[in-house]
Amino acid sequence: MEKVLQGIRQKRFVVFGRAGMDMFAEPVGVKSEHAETFRADLGGSSANICAGLVKLGARAALVTSVSDDAVGRFCLNRLAHYGVDTRHVRAVGGEARTSLAIYESTMEDFQNVIYRNGAADFQVTEADVDAVDYAAYGALITAGTVFAADPSRSSTFRAFDHARKAGLPVIFDIDYRPYTWPSPEVASAVLTRAAEESDMIVGNDEEFGFMAGGFDRGLDKARALAAEGRVVIYKMGHQGAITLAGGEEIRTGIFPVTAVKPNGAGDSFLAGLLAGLAEGREMREAVLRGSACAAIVVSRPGCAPAMPTTEALETFLANHPGPTEPEGGPHAHSAL
Repeated sequence: MEKVLQGIRQKRFVVFGRAGMDMFAEPVGVKSEHAETFRADLGGSSANICAGLVKLGARAALVTSVSDDAVGRFCLNRLAHYGVDTRHVRAVGGEARTSLAIYESTMEDFQNVIYRNGAADFQVTEADVDAVDYAAYGALITAGTVFAADPSRSSTFRAFDHARKAGLPVIFDIDYRPYTWPSPEVASAVLTRAAEESDMIVGNDEEFGFMAGGFDRGLDKARALAAEGRVVIYKMGHQGAITLAGGEEIRTGIFPVTAVKPNGAGDSFLAGLLAGLAEGREMREAVLRGSACAAIVVSRPGCAPAMPTTEALETFLANHPGPTEPEGGPHAHSAL
């Protein structure tokens, strides 16, 4: 675990995965099909993580591809707006397109329509990952979506090799999205390999259950991965989380809020967790700060724009009566 913490404390992260455009209906409560106004901003799990980290005082560089068009340039501009290093974001031509998500700020029958045919972020090549100076960073982060197709799948595994040679811990957010994969069987095999090659794994109960071949075996899977020396965060929605690290199991609760949407919570959780560890905080406190960040994001419209700054996080923690006491069972549906 010490290797993981030493890398994180450098506060310099290289992040692999997608950036996309989000369009969300305004005002809060309006369904997409009835909206006359949509707001556009940065989205995509890895881009969100980058924005969240930078807002919390860390540095983050994104490694991805975007389409060589107005939407791709929009994402580049928004990444720069949030202070994310874009030197390793490459524009690709042809029919590749940057992902687009259209959603709303209402929990009632929440809709998120995602366009990912010919996704540009799957075009990350071995040359792209070879061009990264891994010694300039303290840790590598990836979201599981990069493994859904080649060439980004093989290229990211190659980046894992580079990271290990440079002494960087690998942090893996499982982030399983069935619609991006050719089959559940392929997804299970590839995500399991990625987990086994990582030093820290973050996922919810459904994702660990998926890798284990059954929802009721998810916690056993998480424990098996942790027993081999990894840090594992097992998220359980309203029941909180179980952190498995250094032979301990740390159970933590959540910060209840009035949510306006479910998406973006996991990205913000990871950013808050890592930023907390980067500041030298104990694991329990860092996990709770991640949970607070998730609560903040689901209570605001958008994803990247909803990520809290350090000041906003401290204000939230000072004014919120939480967290809840952690619950004992491992089988709640997870929104994180």
